[in-house]
Amino acid sequence: MVVQAALAIGMSMAALPSPAAAVPSSAATPTQLYVAPWGRDSWPGTLARPFATPGRAQQAVRDRVPRMASDIVVNLRGGTYPLHKPMRLSEAAGDSGRGGHRVIYQAYGYGTPRQERVTLSGGRQISGWRPDQHLKGLWRADVSGLETRQLYVDDRRAARLTGEGAGFPGTLKTTSTGYVTTSTVPRTWRNPGDIEFVYRSGYVEGRCGVDHVSAAAGRTTITMDQPCWKLAHDLYGGPELLKEPTSVENSPSFAPRPGSWYLDRSRPGRHELLYFPRPGEDMDRTRVVAPVLESLVTGTGRPGAPLHDIALRGLTFAHATWLAPSEPAGFPAAWSMYLRPGTGEEPELLTVPGAVAFRTAERIAFEGNRFTHLGAQALELSENSSYNVVDGNVISDVSDGGILMGVVPPDQQGINRGNRITNNWIHHTGAEYHASSAIWDTATQDTTIAHNQVNDVPYTGILSGPSDDLRGIMRRNRILGNRVFATNRLLADGGGIYLRGEQGSSFADGAVISGNAVTASKYGVWNVGIYTDDSTNWVTVDRNAVHDYVASIGGCSEEWGDRPVRNVRYRGNFWDDAVPEWLERREFPGAWPPADEQNPEEGCGDPHDLTFTDNTLLPPSDPGRACATDTTCATVLANAGPLPSYRRQLGVR
Repeated sequence: MVVQAALAIGMSMAALPSPAAAVPSSAATPTQLYVAPWGRDSWPGTLARPFATPGRAQQAVRDRVPRMASDIVVNLRGGTYPLHKPMRLSEAAGDSGRGGHRVIYQAYGYGTPRQERVTLSGGRQISGWRPDQHLKGLWRADVSGLETRQLYVDDRRAARLTGEGAGFPGTLKTTSTGYVTTSTVPRTWRNPGDIEFVYRSGYVEGRCGVDHVSAAAGRTTITMDQPCWKLAHDLYGGPELLKEPTSVENSPSFAPRPGSWYLDRSRPGRHELLYFPRPGEDMDRTRVVAPVLESLVTGTGRPGAPLHDIALRGLTFAHATWLAPSEPAGFPAAWSMYLRPGTGEEPELLTVPGAVAFRTAERIAFEGNRFTHLGAQALELSENSSYNVVDGNVISDVSDGGILMGVVPPDQQGINRGNRITNNWIHHTGAEYHASSAIWDTATQDTTIAHNQVNDVPYTGILSGPSDDLRGIMRRNRILGNRVFATNRLLADGGGIYLRGEQGSSFADGAVISGNAVTASKYGVWNVGIYTDDSTNWVTVDRNAVHDYVASIGGCSEEWGDRPVRNVRYRGNFWDDAVPEWLERREFPGAWPPADEQNPEEGCGDPHDLTFTDNTLLPPSDPGRACATDTTCATVLANAGPLPSYRRQLGVR
């Protein structure tokens, strides 16, 4: 049985393009260029006389690409490289490799014990701190016209000043423009135009800013930003979710907590940062970094001429913000998507972008990098990007999701095929925008998501499928040997591995979910280890270990609009078949909410054409121990997650 499981996974991976096929290599001696913080851009870029900036090295690459006869390797010596503008790679400008050779940007000594630590930073170090004369315990620094939504202090994310709970007592009533309350507390808020209300329910979370606060006839009126308030009503279907905020953020009137901050923008062009130190922090010595850039590295091609044959290796991408939620349209959001006014009556649906984003790109390799302290998603591959490799990276402390790829809203069509997401460790994502996934494959073909570890995320671990039905796109995708745990730590109605939509046209070209260990996430009222939701169709769930979720398997089969869950086969899995207390068990395994008798066209229904073969029920009392003592189940656990050769370099135990 163990040999059969390993063989099945190996055969699934062998059917897809190999890393060697996806990223060509050159036997010729590479051309070497060098960059160092102590270099000069007027120098020739040699080891002894390196360039000073990656931008200068990029220009040297462009000069050499037309006649390249080997790989061109740009070696960055250890240190931090402040980016004053994003590094933009494009096919039109001549950044692609040529003739089967690659352009490689890497940390000096990459892949050796002497590899140096290199950071590409979009941040600005803040100095000149002084005690605030009026707000006890707060320190203040001049930052000119700085705009940012994040702050990092001694390499840790700081929290914005936040009110207690909803921020004020008294009765609260929603209106067409915001709220009316009996509380006088909002009248005391300083700079109310900076304040944001956060709304959270189930699987959604959004934000709207305050426009102004006024008082009349013994009542306080809170007028919210437009068009955010209208967009939020459109998205969330009325005032129920908006009747009271989950939290209220970003005012110096809120009681400071150690490690919290506020950007005072009351004087245009003369902004000031306020910070409440943690115990032991000396503001004369503490390193404070404010992200300034919204993107760090971008890569773009054009239809029929993708950017191609580039590798980024051993680099740290850090300190990027994302300012869209600060706009009057705010962040009315669900998953990693948000609304903006459209050209007609219907709003436009957009997606949170990647701080590192490659669009219309092929044979791009991201190997051994770190993505951290980022204000949006970490990495995006979209707009017809194929045969790219994301291998051996660590992604943590990002505001939204980790990896986004495929047909990204507002797009509804495109071909993104043969991408490989392997041996990465993605954890503690969704630090600010919680309704996000560590990996989101929106709609692709021939994709392999294998041997990653995903843990400690507020919502879903691995999501495969579009936000709305995009039929006829997804084919032959594989989710293999991943280790997923501690998902849905804040939001409900997600899962460890979450599928939705048409995954193929038959089992032969449908999705395969095999060899994954999905465990230890029993949070909230509803989350599912392997979640087949909405219109999931043509999926094989094979030889996985799933336990200690609210539900092991299952989903909502939507009968309305021809959207039922159908054609899912479960073979050789180990699970505890957990079902939440509020949901009646079916005659077959899994948690499948029934139809709403009063509104049969709105609720869930019966899944169609499910098959169950040779699955093993783990005892609910201690499924983890039972799995560990079963040879085949224990092998699934042992083989899941990054391969052994990656674990040490990633820091995974």
